Amino acid sequence: MDDTMNQTLQIGNVGASSLVPVLSFKAVDKNDHVLPQVKVSTVYGSDRGTMVVPYGGAYDILRFSGPGEHDVADVRVTVQTTTTAEIEAGPHEVKTQALDSHGREITRFERFSAVRLTNEDDFPVAVRIAYILWDQPPKGVTQQAVEVTPIGGLTRVPAHGTAVVRVTGKEATAAVARNSNGPAVSIKAYNSQ
Repeated sequence: MDDTMNQTLQIGNVGASSLVPVLSFKAVDKNDHVLPQVKVSTVYGSDRGTMVVPYGGAYDILRFSGPGEHDVADVRVTVQTTTTAEIEAGPHEVKTQALDSHGREITRFERFSAVRLTNEDDFPVAVRIAYILWDQPPKGVTQQAVEVTPIGGLTRVPAHGTAVVRVTGKEATAAVARNSNGPAVSIKAYNSQ
């Protein structure tokens, strides 16, 4: 791990069907010693069975908390279970575009009212949206996802089509208001069920 958003976990899938993994993690330091007080969780849910991995693979974002969280150099991953997904995931990431209250495209850094999802694949997919606030670490320290807020729920996006998800609910509305105009936010769609 080095600078910026690099706390990603690549998950491979060589099977013909999309899979739903449940993974567990142990954080280790640069000497490969387990950091027992560091809790490892994920943004997209590969540790909870909410992420769908298409043929070929996908990535999840790791989060660390607890004493020693800044000493994490790597993780050991154990596959607890895998099941076949109810809804196939496409090989392309579903694109996100922030929209204002009039449906105009704006940057993810502005206070948005909705998110347009675009699916480039030949079949419909189902995704969830994560609004992520990143910390601003000094040079040489990895960037952490410090706050993750769901926008909407499970959303089906048609083949070669779009869907619009409104920002509703207290948690999502407050997160967008609080974090807009900040320097480090992302709006990410991930395959789910």
